[in-house]
Amino acid sequence: MFRLETDRVLIESFRPRDRRVIEMPAEVTFPLFVRDYLAWTETSGARVYLVFTAPGSRKPIGIIFRRDTTDSGAMSSRICDWCHSYGSASEVGLLTTDVNNKRRVGVCLCVDLRCKEKLEDAADRAGRQPREALEQLKERMFRFAHEALGIEAQPAAQVSG
Repeated sequence: MFRLETDRVLIESFRPRDRRVIEMPAEVTFPLFVRDYLAWTETSGARVYLVFTAPGSRKPIGIIFRRDTTDSGAMSSRICDWCHSYGSASEVGLLTTDVNNKRRVGVCLCVDLRCKEKLEDAADRAGRQPREALEQLKERMFRFAHEALGIEAQPAAQVSG
């Protein structure tokens, strides 16, 4: 769990290059407590926003993805690389983000980033707790942020006594 005190903290969780295109989520009030991660889609549907923390960190990391607009394989089934849920091309597709001005990277994900709900539903149906699956989900998110975008985790502040 992490807390976003203000809209400024939310905006600053994104890389400086991405901050100019942020469309804030509707009906969000601050301070905002986020249990696992925060995801929203802008009104045009072209961008999907993700804010999460790396394992062992409380500093939020924001990534802006663009949805792949190609219609190839619309009838085929795909699997999300993060939550391993299957879906049609309208449910699971290529989301891309800029590494820099010359390079983009992509990953096949649930296009609305509702992986958490899918993992919780699967755990409920199996009579299990979703906590372990959600921790693995956040680890996969950070692995992508670190390996593809070079984002480093910052350890949680130590409390001195």
